[in-house]
Amino acid sequence: MTDIKDQRDKTRRSFVKKGLVLGALSASTIATSCFKQEGATETGEKKKLLTPDGEIVEVDSGYLKPIPESLCDDPTTDIRKGVPGKKFVMVIDLSRCNNLRKCHDACEKIHYLPPDKEWLKVLKMQDNDSTSPYWQPTNCFHCDRPPCVKVCPVDATFKRSDGIVFIDTKRCIGCRFCMVACPYGARSFNWIEPTISEEIFAQEHHSCESIIPRLGTVSKCDFCPDMAKNGDLPHCVTACPNGVYYFGDEKEDCVSNGSEVVRLTELLTEKSGYRYMEDLGLEPRVYYLPPVDRLFEFKDDEYSKHYET
Repeated sequence: MTDIKDQRDKTRRSFVKKGLVLGALSASTIATSCFKQEGATETGEKKKLLTPDGEIVEVDSGYLKPIPESLCDDPTTDIRKGVPGKKFVMVIDLSRCNNLRKCHDACEKIHYLPPDKEWLKVLKMQDNDSTSPYWQPTNCFHCDRPPCVKVCPVDATFKRSDGIVFIDTKRCIGCRFCMVACPYGARSFNWIEPTISEEIFAQEHHSCESIIPRLGTVSKCDFCPDMAKNGDLPHCVTACPNGVYYFGDEKEDCVSNGSEVVRLTELLTEKSGYRYMEDLGLEPRVYYLPPVDRLFEFKDDEYSKHYET
């Protein structure tokens, strides 16, 4: 009886093993057909990628686009170092947000994002059944301990000295591991070629110091580093008429929403600032001020149906 049972177990294990091999082969074949480029030759070096169905597969690096040395063609600019002596930080005052979405529209316009791509979302939030809902703008949190950086196999996403988490879209191979690793859902994948002309690419705000959406790569909020390096505020900050966003330098203990300049430490202390999902230990560089003493009565609209959490 024992021999029969052992034989059945061996047969079952063999069947499962064969099934897994065939499944992996099928997924790898599909992934290879998706990523393979005309004229590409195999190198023997394997890279792990995510298929559109969420399967982890290995694809020969010869099927992937070449990885350049740098995103920036300007040898005087090192995009990886960041602005010397700076540590950028953002504070979002939830008591002031009325879901006007001016910040959202400004972000999409300046980065030429298609309608299905949003680097900045305005989410309808509610802490519990006995409290009133409120609006929460949400972008990349530029964590000091970013999991997205740890999982990138080609060093396309990295943490700069000024606090910004950046993506070199010329290095990005589209594996999407960073998207899976990000608990905030801050990143999006470019499945189609962005409709950006060469003239737009050449403009200052689409210089090598800004994340440029490219086909087959991941993109996200970049804190508008080309503005920050000149002491200017990001476009979402200046577009907001209610002063919801504060942006500045943590080292100088100073942030501004365009109409007022305040001490960062005082603002966070006096208004009980906190960081979203702080228990994850990722140390995000975006703080929130709680939705108390609100300037506006909460009103639902068509946007809430799409963003309701």
